[in-house]
Amino acid sequence: MTRRAGFRIAWLENVRFALGAMRAQKLRSFLTLLGVMAGVATVIMMVSFVVGFNNQVTAAFTSFGAQLVQFQKFEPRFNGPERPEEERNRRDLTYEDALALKRLSKLVKAVSAERYLFMNSTVKAGRNEANGPVIFGGIPDYCEANVHFVQDGRFITDADVLHAARVAVIGTDVADALWPQRDAINEELTLNGRAYQVIGIFEHKGGFMGGSNDNFVAIPITAFDDQFPQIKNGHGDTIHIATVPNRPEDYNALIEEETAIMRARRGLKASQENDFATFTSVGQLKQFQAITGGVAAAMLVIAAIALLVGGVGVMNIMLVNVTQRTREIGLRKALGATRRDIATQFLVEAVTLTGVGGALGIAFGLGAAFIARATLQFQAAAPVWSIVLGFGVSSAVGLVFGMWPAVKAARQDPIEALRYE
Repeated sequence: MTRRAGFRIAWLENVRFALGAMRAQKLRSFLTLLGVMAGVATVIMMVSFVVGFNNQVTAAFTSFGAQLVQFQKFEPRFNGPERPEEERNRRDLTYEDALALKRLSKLVKAVSAERYLFMNSTVKAGRNEANGPVIFGGIPDYCEANVHFVQDGRFITDADVLHAARVAVIGTDVADALWPQRDAINEELTLNGRAYQVIGIFEHKGGFMGGSNDNFVAIPITAFDDQFPQIKNGHGDTIHIATVPNRPEDYNALIEEETAIMRARRGLKASQENDFATFTSVGQLKQFQAITGGVAAAMLVIAAIALLVGGVGVMNIMLVNVTQRTREIGLRKALGATRRDIATQFLVEAVTLTGVGGALGIAFGLGAAFIARATLQFQAAAPVWSIVLGFGVSSAVGLVFGMWPAVKAARQDPIEALRYE
């Protein structure tokens, strides 16, 4: 028998012996494994949820254009403190700014001027009422700039904008709420009491973070200004100007070109900061990923603490095992076992103990991810590398924290060990 084969057989025997010891002391072994299980399960769940969230965020932003460059009055932000005075005192962007970008930019493909009504509105058809849809005024370039096309009927035309036509394009949520049993095209809805004819239905986009991307009502921007003049006159974010480049590779150059056009129109000197906000889908995606990265870092700290606690528990139980099996160690040495054999036996037991804990933690983390996918429609996904990492870390914990008990066992004097009671 070769030395490699002998080592393999000895290693397997040590693993079997370790599993037998765990079965003989089920409760103590389980309590020892809890820390390792918690740490590995936290790593798997954290990776699954962060990967799933990033995938959903990326898909959501990509669905409305990966090369979107949008200009607006206020800086994009999440809920927070009141806007600084500098933002509140900014001049409004105008519809003429959008026309200038369309006329002067050499790299732009589409320029969409949009006004939004971010307040409660009533959209009804007969007795049916939509569930708080977002109302906005748009122009024909909206679909191209936002990658949000019509699946049935048509979108707003230049003639609709010119004549402030009472026409509307609605999302699928609105169509289902107002006309659940029939086609919505050419039907009439009322927006805060004013009648509009439905000329188109947006393609289905799905939901994101509890909201719906299908709960929209679009009307010509001129009709919007006629019905909601307060938005145009400075009560809110006034206007959003969404643009996309002719070619994806022109994305960064388009940002520079359009920013220069906007600065020139607003008479800003080279030393002055922009008095308008630039929103990009790439930038917003990086902000979301920074948030998830912070959450992931916090979860990793928690996992590391759990693994540390688990490792200390493993070391303690292995020290107890060394004490309880002192006579066994002495007997094995008397029969010819070397220090290396004794150390290997106890080290393999420690690694087996934490390896089992890691496997249980992986199973628990994957189970949590599966439940999230099944019940919350959240696309949690655990990459293969995270599973390998979880098992590898748990085994490494056993290797590190089992080293001292293994060394202590190997150093036992065989004569004193045989005398131990």
